[in-house]
Amino acid sequence: MFTNKKDLFFDLDHTIWDFEKNANETLQELYLKYKFDELSGDPTSHAFIRTYTTNNHRLWGMYHHHQIDKPTLRRLRFEDTFTELGIDPQLFPWDFEEEYLAVCPTKTNLFPNAHETLTYLKDKYTLHLISNGFQDACERKLSGSQLSAYFETITISEVIGINKPDIRIFEHALQGGKAKKDASLMIGDNLDADVRGAQNFGMEAIYFNPLQAEVPSDIPHAIHDLKELQTLL
Repeated sequence: MFTNKKDLFFDLDHTIWDFEKNANETLQELYLKYKFDELSGDPTSHAFIRTYTTNNHRLWGMYHHHQIDKPTLRRLRFEDTFTELGIDPQLFPWDFEEEYLAVCPTKTNLFPNAHETLTYLKDKYTLHLISNGFQDACERKLSGSQLSAYFETITISEVIGINKPDIRIFEHALQGGKAKKDASLMIGDNLDADVRGAQNFGMEAIYFNPLQAEVPSDIPHAIHDLKELQTLL
């Protein structure tokens, strides 16, 4: 199916690095440390994490399209969560945000079969990374999870000032990796940023769909386990 491919471009968060699991662990730890149970009247962090996750996804979608900037994303994801939980957002302690940013990228939970699959693919292809994440966090995730060695080039949107799905970030990544569009393949979890972004650029893509959500009709290739790449490629 992909016999002509030579260069594989991966997304990081939600594709290789298990963002939800790592974020949830961090938020659970900080919820109690900062006594959010007393503020909310809820001894568990479940509602806080669920509300935060929804807001974080929404705001990252806006960030992808340059509708908000980094400081606004960082501020609103917790302020909006407090508001929705009926807590005065002015009570949010910003040390929480700083500690979250310091701790979360040090977590090392990856999706199943990540190292096994990347090791397999590295022997056959040149691997690259394209991330919309923040530079410092990306670098710490890659280092702490022992992922850096797999990738020949790493393109971070914050560094070049262009986010996926803008086709210019894919063009920049291919140029940096000395790769050809028709011999390249994008693998990512975000239909808008990763898959359709690559398709609009004219590059084939595989949708990583670990939750096995319904796959839209315009998405020809989807997997729910990274190990499937060892069969497809």
